[in-house]
Amino acid sequence: MSELTGISQRHPLTSLIFILLTAILGFLIIGPLIGFFMAMPFYDGSLFDLVEKIQHPLQSPEVKLPVLIIQASATLIGLILIPYFYLRGFDRVDPVSWLTSKTIAPIMALVVTLVVISFMAPNSIFIEWNANFIFPEFLKEFGAWAREREDLATELTRFFTTFESPGEFLFGLVVIAVLPAIGEELVFRGMIQPELYRATGNHHSAIWVSAIIFSAFHMQFFGFVPRMLLGALFGYLYAWSGNFWMPMIGHFVNNGFSVVMMYLYQIGIIEVDLDSPEAAPWSLVIPATVIFAGLMYYFRSYYQKQPE
Repeated sequence: MSELTGISQRHPLTSLIFILLTAILGFLIIGPLIGFFMAMPFYDGSLFDLVEKIQHPLQSPEVKLPVLIIQASATLIGLILIPYFYLRGFDRVDPVSWLTSKTIAPIMALVVTLVVISFMAPNSIFIEWNANFIFPEFLKEFGAWAREREDLATELTRFFTTFESPGEFLFGLVVIAVLPAIGEELVFRGMIQPELYRATGNHHSAIWVSAIIFSAFHMQFFGFVPRMLLGALFGYLYAWSGNFWMPMIGHFVNNGFSVVMMYLYQIGIIEVDLDSPEAAPWSLVIPATVIFAGLMYYFRSYYQKQPE
């Protein structure tokens, strides 16, 4: 594996706390707050009216575009710009160099694309299992709360990915696929994973703990396991290649493919609903798993042969 050292000279635990607090503050407070003002020109009403209606967007379809703008601002500011200036200001690191110092071999971009798509079928097994998880009796109240949040998240996802025009679809693709691919990978694989490696000296520990934090950050328990596995996949793509483009491409493909397929389903071109929590049939899962394993083996072997 590539030697992904930490980005800070501080104690790794201290650095991790600073990174998480910065991301949470930016994504949950600063980014959305700025987003509210950015969204106002696209909403026919007062700021206070928008704040009230945004609490129940399913009852107010006119807030769909403003909410997408607020989400875009949260990701752009909270997970991209603030972490960028954090790295430049506190650690004297330019994350842009992680991209400009590496090239993208077209064959490997294709391999990553196929890796992510082939992973969707076996991961659907975990999606269905996690979606139907039943809590023990002593956690019944937490389970009810988590289920309520998950059902709301599912409804909101369908609401915000029901596109009424090609332009709305393209903007949704940017918000749901492009910005998270940059921002979430910058924070979780670019910043947190190397610090965890510096703390543990073990790539696997760094990858899996980072994946757990990545999944927990989304605050959806009934999708926790498949999202954790996805985070681990992105982590290995980065650790094995040492190329930050690889997890970014993988993340974009995962989100973008899902958005495109949902849009094609909505306009009647395909009959497969990727938003369904039902697992893929075993006749698809088994060959997809074999293809996925073969592609991952090829990916690792390719970068093992590359000079450091």
